[in-house]
Amino acid sequence: MPIVFVNPNSTEAMTATIVSAARAAAPELPITGRTSRGGPPAIQGAADGEAATPPLLEIVAELDAWGAEGVTISCFDDTGLDEAARRARCPVIGIGQAAFHLAALRSWRFSVVTTLPVSLPVIEGNIARYGLAERCAKVRASGVPVLALEDDPDAALSRIVEEAQRAEAEDGADCVILGCAGMSALTRRARAALSCPVIDPVEAAARSFRLFA
Repeated sequence: MPIVFVNPNSTEAMTATIVSAARAAAPELPITGRTSRGGPPAIQGAADGEAATPPLLEIVAELDAWGAEGVTISCFDDTGLDEAARRARCPVIGIGQAAFHLAALRSWRFSVVTTLPVSLPVIEGNIARYGLAERCAKVRASGVPVLALEDDPDAALSRIVEEAQRAEAEDGADCVILGCAGMSALTRRARAALSCPVIDPVEAAARSFRLFA
């Protein structure tokens, strides 16, 4: 049975980006995707996350009953993760959760470069709940809206790389985590622009499922 990367927003193009990155990271795993058509077009901050959670939980319950091998919440905010993980029998992980723990397992101090400032409190709160606040140097907003990652990727990349370079220079971090699932299409170019390791959260989540295979 497949491992399903569930996109909690309703943007199909982002689901395709996520699935492509996950399959490239773990080609031996049976990875597929699902879009939450009842979610908002993008998740930017707590209000969008709250709106996205009920339809997301319905999808997770359906996939769990169907016999999915695992489910990944493919929003960096780990939208609805705790409740989904409690309800499901299969493993449920979040891409933010996977990225933070990967950095911690490498004993890396990390900075996060995400989209808009409205997302910072959610991400910072998640890091604290996971017990990893001491590992986090800083969570930074690039000022790039989520949907701009699909609509104008070149301009988005420029702003994300600029913020990541500031993180590398100013934060004392060992690595930079890209703080949005939609940034997966830009990972290769971001890595070419930085000297420190760059963690793609979709890659981190896909590779985490090797532990359950």
